[in-house]
Formats: sequence, C-alpha cells, structure tokens
Amino acid sequence: MSTITAFRTHDVRFPTSTLLDGSDAMNPDPDYSAAYLRIVTDDDGPDGHGFVFTIGRGNDVQVAAVRLLEGMLVGREVESVLGDLGETWRRLVHDSQLRWLGPEKGVMHMAIGAVVTALWDLRAKRAGLPLWLLLSSLSPEELVDLVDFRYLTDALTPQDALDILRTALPGREERTATLLREGYPAYTTTPGWLGYDDAKLERLAAEAAAEGFRQIKLKVGSDLADDRRRLAIARRAVGDGVAIAVDANQRWGVDEAVEWVRALEDPTLAWVEEPTSPDDVLGHARIAREVAPIPVASGEHMGGRVMAKQFLQADAVQVLQIDATRVAGVNENIAMLLLAARFGVRVCPHAGGVGLCEAVQHLSMFDVVAVSGTLEGRMIEYVDHLHEHFAEPVVVRGGRYLAPSGPGAGTEMLAPSIAAYEVGTPR
Repeated sequence: MSTITAFRTHDVRFPTSTLLDGSDAMNPDPDYSAAYLRIVTDDDGPDGHGFVFTIGRGNDVQVAAVRLLEGMLVGREVESVLGDLGETWRRLVHDSQLRWLGPEKGVMHMAIGAVVTALWDLRAKRAGLPLWLLLSSLSPEELVDLVDFRYLTDALTPQDALDILRTALPGREERTATLLREGYPAYTTTPGWLGYDDAKLERLAAEAAAEGFRQIKLKVGSDLADDRRRLAIARRAVGDGVAIAVDANQRWGVDEAVEWVRALEDPTLAWVEEPTSPDDVLGHARIAREVAPIPVASGEHMGGRVMAKQFLQADAVQVLQIDATRVAGVNENIAMLLLAARFGVRVCPHAGGVGLCEAVQHLSMFDVVAVSGTLEGRMIEYVDHLHEHFAEPVVVRGGRYLAPSGPGAGTEMLAPSIAAYEVGTPR
C-alpha cells in the first residue's frame, strides 16, 4: 500500500497587470496567480497536482490555508483516500475548527478545493485517463456518493440525482465519441479586457471571429459612454453572426444594473454577467426580470452548492458559471452540475485566469456525457493567457475545445514555470 507523504506548496504569480490582461471594472490590476499544491506519495507513481486561482497578494493567505490541510492526509493510505473521495471530501469540509472560517465558503473552502482537485488528478493519472473520461465512466450510484446533499434536499435529493444520471446513461458512448471528434464549443474574452484601447479591442475581436468563435465577451461597468462605444466597435468587428456578452464583475447596485443594461440599448446581448454582488440572490432575480429577454449569468464567485441552489430556485440566473477552483473541488462542482440539470439551466463555466481553462474543460465534458446530456447553448470561456505553463495545455481550434486525452485533471504546472514565477520559499 502506498502512502501520502507530503504536501509541496508554491506561491506562483504572473505579472499580468503590466499589460492589463484580465483588467475589468472591479479588478484594474490583476496579477494572475496560483496557490499551487503537489501531493507526494512514497511509491514510484505520479503525484497529484491542484491549485487555487487568485489575482495577487491574496495568494499569501491562500497558500497558508492549503498548508493547514496537510495533517489531515499525510500518513494515510493512497488507495483508501482515492477509493472514497466522497468521504474524503466530507472529512475535509466538515472539520469543525476549519469549517468555522466559512462555513463552507471562502478561503478555507477554496483550499480544500485545491486538495480535492489534486486527489482527483492523482486518481485519474493512476487510472491512465483524463479526468472527464474517468468521471464519465462512473456509475450513477458512484457519482451520487461523491455529493454532499446536506442543505440540498429541498431542491435536489439523492434520488433526483440518480434519476438525472440514469436518464443520461443511454447516450454516454455516443456523446463521448462526438466530443472526441468535434470538441466542445468555446467563447472568448480575449478581446474584451477593460484596459485595452479601441484599436486592440477591434483587432482582437475581428481575430476571434476569424478563428471561429461564435461569441465574445466584453468587460463593462466603468463608464456608460465607453461601454456603448466599445460595444459598437466590437459589433462592427465581428459582424452579426457572432454573439456578444457583457460582464460587469459585480460593479453595480441593483437599480444601477437595470438602468445601465437598458441604457446599452442592445437586446441581442448574449448575457449580462455578474451585474451585482455575487451573494445577492434577490438582487439578481430582480435584475433578471427587468432586463429580460437578456439572460443573467453568474457563478465564478459563487461560494458553493448552497448558493447555487438558491440562485436556481429564485430564477436569478439563466446561465450558471461554475468555477473549477472557487468551490471545494470536483465533488462540489458535480453537485452544482446536478442542480443545474434539475432546474434546466445551462452551464457555461468561468475560465481564463491561471489554469482555469485546463481544469474546467473536464467538468463541462463530463457534464455533457453523463449529466445534462446536451451541448445546446453551452460553451466554455477561453482566454489566451498562460497555457504554456501547463503540462497538458488546452487546445482550442475553430472556436472549440479539443477533448484532452492525457491522464489527469489538467492541473499540473511545469516545474520551470513554477521556479520562474514563484514568490518566497517553496515548502
């Protein structure tokens, strides 16, 4: 039996603020960063890799939070941990002293997500499968065992989840073959960062359309006149055949959001994203009613499955945007995918950042194979930043993610990149 022997953590930060990559109305100078974890075992097999995405100085806190979890796993047999990742998730999340810091949200919950992702990466590598294919091979009963249904049963019971997963069983092989052949639709935010000048916006938007993307996204919310001008530039650049979404990154109050979206005078917008506080369920619901038929999208700052449940119950989002590292890892994202399927809401994940494209593609591909069973209206965000630092970088061609074939969760960063961009001393 092999044993988990150590956590190796790294504070990795990329100076993206120098070119204003990632800039938006609330985050004018982000330095894309990763609180990075490698779980080491005492055999000759692979290690497990995971991370939490941050945008700079908060990485100090996030790395420390990941380190706090080492004592809960070091010394345990790898096979028993990986063999019941539902119980492992519950053991980590329900530690009462650490849970107090949330509960079940925030820095500690995100740290658990890094650990859980690293464990899934380890399990997938040992199975010789990409994570999406490993998850898609599990039975409905095995998948339900991964989910913590506490606080969910008023909206989603274990039997509801089994029904969803069993309904999707008949087409799994066909959908897997389609993904391998055609990939998964993407949209791109590459043209839309708020710090880019008009010429760069126009050039990148036109390039996105030429590359086959059927949707782009623009950051908005600092100045209404600028937003209207930039939308007009983007529309001229991409033509009428490419959709445009807008993202306010939580900049507005509820009344302001309604007024601003109406003032954009574009009922064809693909969606308006994070129009207000990511915790304001009722505010989102009101905005959604008053800006309809424009859909409201949110989720990248959603603290966990309980918030997702409430947003869906209140019809406060018409597009759920799961994030690979905001919540407590793969298990909780499976719960959120099941909730979305229960409410008939499409999932278009948040990506970009550091490694988020690499990680979240596995969740979306698992979803279409084993949960929702559909690609209708679904796409994964894509941003052309920092992929070269990963062992299995995403491949996007013709506006579609190609299904990854390498074993693991896509979360392994190259050692030279870690060494080049690490802050402080590795532990």
